Amino acid sequence: MLKDVVRTKTYQNAIYQNAFIFKNKVVLDVGAGTGILSLFCAKAGAKHVYAVECSLMADMAKEIVQTNGLSNVITVLKGKIEDIELPIDRVDVIISEWMGYFLLFENMLNTVLYARDKWLIDDGIILPDKASLYLTAIEDAEYKEDKIEFWNSVYGFDMSCIKKQAMAEPLVDVVDQNQIVTNCLLLKTMDISKMTAGDMSFTVPFKLMAERNDFIHALVAYFDVAFTRCHKLMGFSTGPRSKATHWKQTVLYLEDVLTICEGEVLSGSMSVEPNKKNPRDIEIMLRYSLNGKRCQISRTQYYKMR
Repeated sequence: MLKDVVRTKTYQNAIYQNAFIFKNKVVLDVGAGTGILSLFCAKAGAKHVYAVECSLMADMAKEIVQTNGLSNVITVLKGKIEDIELPIDRVDVIISEWMGYFLLFENMLNTVLYARDKWLIDDGIILPDKASLYLTAIEDAEYKEDKIEFWNSVYGFDMSCIKKQAMAEPLVDVVDQNQIVTNCLLLKTMDISKMTAGDMSFTVPFKLMAERNDFIHALVAYFDVAFTRCHKLMGFSTGPRSKATHWKQTVLYLEDVLTICEGEVLSGSMSVEPNKKNPRDIEIMLRYSLNGKRCQISRTQYYKMR
């Protein structure tokens, strides 16, 4: 992730170019990893940074902080946010890189919200503070053939029973922007400073209009992240028309190959909710219909990211 230049440089620029947010402030870094965001905050003039990391990487983060002579500014705490106690009652700023694939898969948003409610001062700042989920549709015959239709004949044997399982598992991969068939639609925006954990479950309608005559094999989801509390709006996109990030895009293959003409609309709704047994996994229900000149279809599909 450190080599993800889009991700890391955006955070660095948001911090360094907005030092007024951090100058003489107490900062909480949620899910600190190597501590890179904490190091940025310290260099921007933070009074103190509490870097919380629950994995073994916390030990390396402590060594990295010490090696860079910032032990007097950064305190690394090993453990889960929900289990630790900070040596102070409140923090001025919370910073975190909490996003997962499809924005919400294996994410740490619940943890950030917990930290916000427990430690952030009333007029405190969360960075980043906005995240938006988008949807588009693509032609992807070659890859679908390789990933899904492969099971129809495996060395001469019918293994098509596996297709249903393969269809239900979204693919995380980089999508070529030339594959995009429709417009890109904003599905959902989350305001991290105000939302609740329940807002991670939602149902939203969509209408995707074809921009050319083509086939549709899959829907593609991606997200944007914004730092709106900066002097000027900053952020990045994980979309197929932007520079690739380690999040890539999430591809939801459709059971049917849809034939769509320019101007026709693929409509439906998408429901997203955390898995009840493991909230870091997510379940997606997709309803879609197309009543075009060459194709009429209406279907419901279910996906699980786990």
